Amino acid sequence: MMLISGLKFRVPVSLLLVGISAMSRPHAGDKKDKKEIEIPVCDKKIGTLSVVEPERNWWRELNLESPETLIKIFVHKSNCFTLVDRGKGMEAAQKERTLASSGDLRGGSNLGKGQIKAADYQLIPDIVSKNANAGRKNIGGLLGGFAHGLAGAALGGISLKSKTADVVLTMTDTRSTEQVALQEGHAKKTDLGWGGGGAAFFGGFAAGGASGYQNTEIGQVVTMAYLEAFVKLVNEVKNLAPDTKADNVAQAVTMAKPGRMYANPDLKATVVRELDPGAMLYPSGEKEGLWWKVSDELGNMGWVSSTLFNLAK
Repeated sequence: MMLISGLKFRVPVSLLLVGISAMSRPHAGDKKDKKEIEIPVCDKKIGTLSVVEPERNWWRELNLESPETLIKIFVHKSNCFTLVDRGKGMEAAQKERTLASSGDLRGGSNLGKGQIKAADYQLIPDIVSKNANAGRKNIGGLLGGFAHGLAGAALGGISLKSKTADVVLTMTDTRSTEQVALQEGHAKKTDLGWGGGGAAFFGGFAAGGASGYQNTEIGQVVTMAYLEAFVKLVNEVKNLAPDTKADNVAQAVTMAKPGRMYANPDLKATVVRELDPGAMLYPSGEKEGLWWKVSDELGNMGWVSSTLFNLAK
């Protein structure tokens, strides 16, 4: 079969995303392969993740849900992180805990303190600020085919004339507050096949509370931009292979009672220094029975009985 020079083959987005190889495989003679993106799947968890809503509520003027909802769908489908809820689910859980603390729940409910799983990472989805209008809320003036009936200025991160979206995902270590990864994603309407082919991929979004990203063109463009960023972020973090508990120092402790720091884990060992109540100490992670090896704010290092201190608050 003859191929017309310069002819571009458009592959429906659903086929790209569900990975149907017969359609996603480039044809011989194509001048340019179509960009293919799909939600990454991990064979083991990287860590525990909380998705945080960005400060700017830019999505409301686009009649979209918070991008927090969208990213949670990606995380759930990827199996790359254990997802903890710090939003509405957390609020509901706190109400149950209030009932438990007041004694209103049945005996044996096993609901109380010390049960909430810590988030190793915080993931914030946002848009890239590119212009002076990025902070404005009214964005309809240049929306073109995306929406109707709005009036205002352009939105930073979304090029309304060219129908593109530029977004960013920032992942932060909860314990150290170090920025573990930052990735940008870009998508444009012409990257996608808009003939209804996206139904297979976007079909589950409504059930996940992200129907706006399923049912609108701007929502689908923003979705693909975030998906590109998420793919790059997962690949970056997998290559880093972080271990947040091992990579971070142990939580500081404070002396609850007067005591001593010893050169060795033995009451007969040389005394390094006297410790007053309230003194801050930093565990090295090395332990021997009830003894913890610690350092103080002056750089002294030695052993202290764990019966004398509490975790710093």
